This record gives sequence, structure tokens and C-alpha cells, in this order.
Amino acid sequence: MAVRIEIRGAERLSFRERQVVALKEMGTAADVIARRLGITPGTVATLFNRARQKGYEVVMVLDGDPLALFGGEETGDEAAEEGIE
Repeated sequence: MAVRIEIRGAERLSFRERQVVALKEMGTAADVIARRLGITPGTVATLFNRARQKGYEVVMVLDGDPLALFGGEETGDEAAEEGIE
């Protein structure tokens, strides 16, 4: 199963904000981010808060149908008849 993480609205963020957002959204702790990027934990917090104010959205993109939600030959009309929306 191929899964991609996308940051929508990243074009509004600076390069450093994108780095911090990507690492934070993957669950990396602020002190680890700080060491990795050579900045202070306070700067990590500032960059993350600034990015949140600018607005972005993290989405998970699943290729294909790994959850088997759309399997078979059903069309949208047949799914609606079965109560699936």
C-alpha cells in the first residue's frame, strides 16, 4: 500500500516552516527537530506557530483502494441503493 503525506498550503510557508511542519506532523519532538535543524526549541515553536497561523492542511493520500472501500464492479448508483454514500 502506497501512502503519501501532503502538506496543502505549503506554498504559503517559508522553507524552514515547511521543514518544521513536516517533522512535527510526523510526530518528531521539538528538541529533536531543533537538534536536527541546528536551531533552538523556542525557534521550532515559533516557526510551527507561525505556520499554523498562515494555514496549512496535512492530508494522507492512499493510492488505489487499500481499505477495500470501493472494490468490485459497483457504480455510484448501486452503492447508493445499498445505502453506501
